[in-house]
Amino acid sequence: MYLVCGEALFDFFSENDASGLASKVNFKAIAGGSPFNVAVGLRRLGVDSALFGGLSTDYLGRRLQQVLQDEGVRADYLVDFPAPTTLAMVAVGANGSPHYSFRGEGCADRQLSEAHLPTLGDQVRGLHIGSFSLVVQPIGDTLLKLVRRESGKRLISLDPNVRLNPEPNIGLWRERIATLVQLADLIKVSDEDLSLLYPEQDPQNVIEGWLEHRCQIVFLTRGGDGATVFSRAHGSWSVPAKQVQIADTVGAGDTFQAALIAWLTEHSLDSIAGVQQLSRDQIDGMLRFAVQAAALTCSKTGPDLPYRHQLS
Repeated sequence: MYLVCGEALFDFFSENDASGLASKVNFKAIAGGSPFNVAVGLRRLGVDSALFGGLSTDYLGRRLQQVLQDEGVRADYLVDFPAPTTLAMVAVGANGSPHYSFRGEGCADRQLSEAHLPTLGDQVRGLHIGSFSLVVQPIGDTLLKLVRRESGKRLISLDPNVRLNPEPNIGLWRERIATLVQLADLIKVSDEDLSLLYPEQDPQNVIEGWLEHRCQIVFLTRGGDGATVFSRAHGSWSVPAKQVQIADTVGAGDTFQAALIAWLTEHSLDSIAGVQQLSRDQIDGMLRFAVQAAALTCSKTGPDLPYRHQLS
């Protein structure tokens, strides 16, 4: 089982209104949040998963709980809070890229404290962390303590997924990411993340610095330009993006992340030792599988992650 840690929320997408009235805005709300999406994506790809996160007892929080139940994500590590559900207002650009504005101060997904840290049994093969839950409080420090405790004991994957709206202090992001990259075994990062974190630095230099710690592999996603992998043992290479009709790119990165973990699980390599022994061909297969999965999500509106039978 893979334990995904972090936020669950609702994405609100604006829709055109036939009346044309400026006083009226229509929205379509879709369950989301990067960790939530990864947990659901893993289940759809056939991997047993659970979410360690705070859920509101309000109407939207109960809907999130129902989605997780319907998708088969285990509820063992969910914690209820009498606080609102975070809302993410999403505007989609001409190229399908989303722009987020979060309403999350004091909301349920941020409320996890050290008192809520679970004891993990052998059934938990790995942990995944990412997005703004890394830096907002108290959940940010809670997840850091969990990762410090578990690093070296089970596989740790990290996706910075930088979102400056909920936490605009880029210095805080840099500090936290610098700590976490020393504890992770596998990292997925986007070119957008790196341009926000280190705008004056060559992405390759940044990633090669990360590989000097315990991390074995870093995957760099570059949108329509495909993806690049940096392996400590086998060097670096790229693959092109799959050509699809793009609806939007919401959830594409989360799909890529879930696909990486699913590939490792399918090949019984979802462990620290498994990642350390990956061959170049295995890493290439893993990369291409993740690119294919992400492309499928881009062909649909919102974070509608693919099922295993849809991938070759």
